[in-house]
Amino acid sequence: MNSPRIAVVIVTWNSAAVLPGLLASLDAGLGRLDRQVIVADNASADDTVAIAERSAIGCTIVQTGRNAGYAAAINAGLAAADPYDAALILNPDIRLEPGCVEALYASLRDGVGIAVPRLYLGDGSLAWSLRREPTLLRALGEAALGRRAGRHPRLGETVLDEAAYERPTTADWATGAVMLVSTPCLDACGPWDESFFLYSEETEFALRARDRGFLTRLTPQARATHLEGESKVSPRLWALLAVNRVKLYRQRHSSAVTALYWLIVLAREVSRAVLGHPRSRRATVALVRPSALRNSF
Repeated sequence: MNSPRIAVVIVTWNSAAVLPGLLASLDAGLGRLDRQVIVADNASADDTVAIAERSAIGCTIVQTGRNAGYAAAINAGLAAADPYDAALILNPDIRLEPGCVEALYASLRDGVGIAVPRLYLGDGSLAWSLRREPTLLRALGEAALGRRAGRHPRLGETVLDEAAYERPTTADWATGAVMLVSTPCLDACGPWDESFFLYSEETEFALRARDRGFLTRLTPQARATHLEGESKVSPRLWALLAVNRVKLYRQRHSSAVTALYWLIVLAREVSRAVLGHPRSRRATVALVRPSALRNSF
């Protein structure tokens, strides 16, 4: 019997400093699974492509020709893949632990279309990678309490219950730095939404998969490290994150409800901007005038 075949899609942009470590972890992470490793590069100006070309693991290089964003690079990588049973989507700063992908693949059953590992940060601490669907109440809870609102399921998106990361846990979505997606799920959902340059693309895809009957589930015995998972986001990227949160909400709700959601997100950023936070000042401007972001990427 043939081993399942995994299309490994690594999205890169000036990733020369971190890509070698990921490539070195792939063999142990994939174990006995057959694989095709595809590096979808967003016009890196450093040695990223040369590193991939020299890698002993054997990489197919796909050049997007520009800094096209995460979703567009995923689509380009998948379009170049040979037939596969599941696609492994990876950030270049991921490090897979032995057997990680085999455990994820074994989880793609009973309606699971997206399997994610238990993630750790570069310092060894647990990454809070599971998320709940955005709602008005959760936006309000996070505006008032910040991330700690996630301790209460109705008030926050981030799942902060450590026990949820110790058992197979179904979530509305999960951070997209590493995820294994079944071919049936990809076929049902179609391409990733390239209108999201960065942030909310994994949210949109996971919610779209759920709409079509495919679950997102944590596989606790599958483990990986995300080196830059909690690194501070620049004001420019924080502004993009805020704008894309509203954009995603607008896709799934009426204009009137979205206007209220926008007001809550804006109030959060304004309150922090008044306290002198540069990220929130930039986000406030972008939420009021999204066109200000257009020439930033």
